Amino acid sequence: MIEVLKLTRELVDIPSVTGEEFQIGTSLAELLNRLGYHVELQDVAPERSNIIATTEARPRVVLSTHMDTVPPFIASSEDDEFIYGRGACDAKGTIAAQIAAAEKLRAAGVNEIGLLFTVDEEVTSAGAKVANDHPVAASCEYLINGEPTDNRLAIGTKGSLQATVRTEGRAAHSAYPEEGESAIEKLLDVLDEIRNIEWPGDELFGDTTCNIGLLSGGTRANVISSEAEATLQIRLAVESTEAMNLLKQAVDNRAAVDYKSVHDPIRLMDLGAFEQMIARFTTDIPYLSNWGKPLLIGPGSILVAHTDHERVSKADLLTAVETYVALVRKLFSVER
Repeated sequence: MIEVLKLTRELVDIPSVTGEEFQIGTSLAELLNRLGYHVELQDVAPERSNIIATTEARPRVVLSTHMDTVPPFIASSEDDEFIYGRGACDAKGTIAAQIAAAEKLRAAGVNEIGLLFTVDEEVTSAGAKVANDHPVAASCEYLINGEPTDNRLAIGTKGSLQATVRTEGRAAHSAYPEEGESAIEKLLDVLDEIRNIEWPGDELFGDTTCNIGLLSGGTRANVISSEAEATLQIRLAVESTEAMNLLKQAVDNRAAVDYKSVHDPIRLMDLGAFEQMIARFTTDIPYLSNWGKPLLIGPGSILVAHTDHERVSKADLLTAVETYVALVRKLFSVER
């Protein structure tokens, strides 16, 4: 049987910041091969592959999460209660728990299961987009996606809209500002309007929120800037068209808007017997639509993911193994 705590630390100690997933993919492929799975490395980009593991049976249920992490790499450590390090809860502890759960199910004779571990979830979900066209998806009735939800079953995930707002000006010497046109000042005016948008909410998903995550522009302090841009991340409680219309009104032709990624909120399966939550973050689920009905659950708290104190409790990891097993059994009991 898989030692889930030991495996979690081993995975955390493999650096896998987005774009550098080669080593963790290779290590997981070797482990799953040793355990007797049929393992496919599905190429997404050079030295970046999704891992798809199946048994001799076609999978009705697939357990899935991502292999990449945000920067920087943080090696593992532990105390009596927690395992620490980059990816401890997002999502290497989940990988370990899902493999351990799959092994418990196989030992009990349950073979219509599979595993899918993707690259690039933290940036564009490029791995999920490629995986969605894989032939094995056709046999899959349910996809259990793993992200830190404190082992609660998410009954919905917010949507996401990422956009870049760009302004243009005319460069000039800063001693003679009347000879130029500041792109930065134009952008600040637009962003002020965006900050004052009253975004619509939803009874289930809560508030729509907007984060101005990146700002750039200009070349030097003594030069009037000729270009500037800001990247926004909007967490959607409503359909994306509503937010896009409000953003268009605020910008009012004063800037160019480039939409990087857009997907609407998603309602997920409600199985009743599991503690529930609403996920305010984004997952691979919108891009894995061919893999059956989606569910979302995993060990650890999203509140420590992406932080320098990322951690997952050992109790959470052990509970997650049993939760995944129970969830798969519950799904197998549902009428086809």
